[in-house]
Amino acid sequence: MRQLLHAAMFIFCLMPVTVCGKLHCLFRPLLENDYKFEPIVTECPPGEVCFKVEARYGNYSALSGSGCLPKTVCGQERPLTYKGAVYTMSYACCQRPYCNACVGLVANAIITVTLVTVAVMIVT
Repeated sequence: MRQLLHAAMFIFCLMPVTVCGKLHCLFRPLLENDYKFEPIVTECPPGEVCFKVEARYGNYSALSGSGCLPKTVCGQERPLTYKGAVYTMSYACCQRPYCNACVGLVANAIITVTLVTVAVMIVT
């Protein structure tokens, strides 16, 4: 019975936000790509989703950021003037917890949760 409970908890953690409630995303302010900034976990207000933004100057990807954003902005491109140059901002959105993280971070988190769940199931 306890193993069933652990398996149910594991599946529940991976369910979409529509079932689980509030959406958690990673926030990173719009910064130059060379600048290192440790993302901060943030909770999105109702009606907002996780996003990543990339700012391009011609064919050069110069700026990026992430966080929460209203769904209406998703998929849009908007101009931004930064330090005298005009960049094209492209917004990509998703609706799963931490889905705006880099692929490696999400994969590592899933592997860690899986290993911890298996370890708990073996010990009990």
